[in-house]
Parts: sequence; structure tokens; C-alpha cells
Amino acid sequence: MSRPIALVTGASAGIGQSFAEALAREGHDLIVVARRRDRLQALADRLAAEHKSNVQVLVADLATDAGIEAVASRAASTPLDVVINNAGFGGYRPFVEIDPKVADDLVAVHIRAVVRVTRAALPGMVQRERGGIVNVASLLAFSGSLPPNNFLPFRAVYAGAKAFLLTFTQALAGELASSPATSKVRVQVCLPGIVKTEFHEVQGFDTSKMPPRMSPDDVARASLAGLNMGEIVCVPALEDPAALQTVDEAQRAVFPSARIPILASRYR
Repeated sequence: MSRPIALVTGASAGIGQSFAEALAREGHDLIVVARRRDRLQALADRLAAEHKSNVQVLVADLATDAGIEAVASRAASTPLDVVINNAGFGGYRPFVEIDPKVADDLVAVHIRAVVRVTRAALPGMVQRERGGIVNVASLLAFSGSLPPNNFLPFRAVYAGAKAFLLTFTQALAGELASSPATSKVRVQVCLPGIVKTEFHEVQGFDTSKMPPRMSPDDVARASLAGLNMGEIVCVPALEDPAALQTVDEAQRAVFPSARIPILASRYR
């Protein structure tokens, strides 16, 4: 691989595939990761033909320890320019009904894999003083106080995992910005809304009743543009990013209570 190298998880379809295509157009060689070898190989062949990209296929199930270790090992041993942590699935169920194995797999794919792959890739990026990591989450990260309805599924584990990615990425960005030695490495969490992929069909949703869905190509385009602009939180459909500042300000208004050693009056 002679060009900048990007690693994309969940690259066999949807948003991950769109990221792979966009990065190939920008001149990257690729390591594409997913469980389905046939889809990955078809993607690799197409990107090689259309963009002259050198594309390596890495088949891995990120719900397993072996799959996470395989991708983390590749991330640690390759001079990566970009990492896209995109792999995921919904597993939507009421929490009292969700299969414990499904809940474990959700945590493994959305949290453990992201943490391990990011930890593996970052030291090399810091040493080279360049690089970027995108963690693909969801606007459901902001949905904890909203009850299920026609458009919001039962999602306690999924939304909780996406909220983890939001806080993890923001805190990591603060760490990297605190030192000149690490500040040239950028991290971003991307929070798309409803996207036109097979994701919802796999979950059994009737997509004909859904509002219009954004294309995965637009999600990838917004995220990569935001990464270049230094955005830590990217919401592809949000016109006014000041709304995100309002969320940050609300959190900061609550946090100072950690320094107060006296119970609030309502608890006395």
C-alpha cells in the first residue's frame, strides 16, 4: 500500500460502504472489515477498478474476542491515516425481553471493538503526528429521555452504547487537544438520524412508514468534511451547530454540583 491507508469496519453495506467509496475517491488504500467475505471482495474489486485502490479484505466478527483482536492487531501494525469505526446492529427489543447474548454482542460491537481498535491505532497516529478517527454513533445517543413511539424503537442497550461513543469521543478529543504532541490527531463522533440502508429492514421495520431517510453517501460526505474542519461532533442534517453548544452548556450547568458537599434541599 503506497497511498494513505484507511480502515473501515462494517464496510460490507450502508454507511461503511459509503465511507470506503468516499475514501477511495480521495486517494486512500483501504482495509475493509465485516463478516461477509463475498460482499467485501465485491467492494474491493470495484474500488480497485474504479479508483485504483489497493483494498485488503479482513473478515472479522466484532461480536467475538477473536474478531476484535484481529482488527486491533491490524490497526496496531499498519500506518493508518484514517479509522472509521462503523460496524453495528440494532438489536431493538424491550430490555426485559432482549436475549442476554444479543445485549453482550451489542456491547462488544459498539463499545469494546471501538475502544480496542481506537487504542490500537492511536499511538501510531500520534507518533506520525497525523490521523483521524471517526466513531459512527446515532442521534439516538440523545434519546434517553424519549419514550418509544412510532419512530423510536425499544433501544436501551443500543442507545446507551451510542451515548457511550458520544462521551468517549468528546473526552478523547479533549485529551488529544491538551498536548501539542497529540493535537494533530483528530477524532469525531458522527450522529446520523434515519439513513437509507438495509439497517432498518434487517430489524423488521416497515420503512414505508418512516420519514424520508438520508443517503449513506451524504452521511459519509458530511462526516469526512466535518473531520477536516475539526468537528468533534458531526450531525449530518443539523443546519445550525449552535444547537450542540446548547447541549454542552446544559451539561456544564449540572456538572459543578459535583463540588458541592451539601444535599439539595429537596432531599433533606
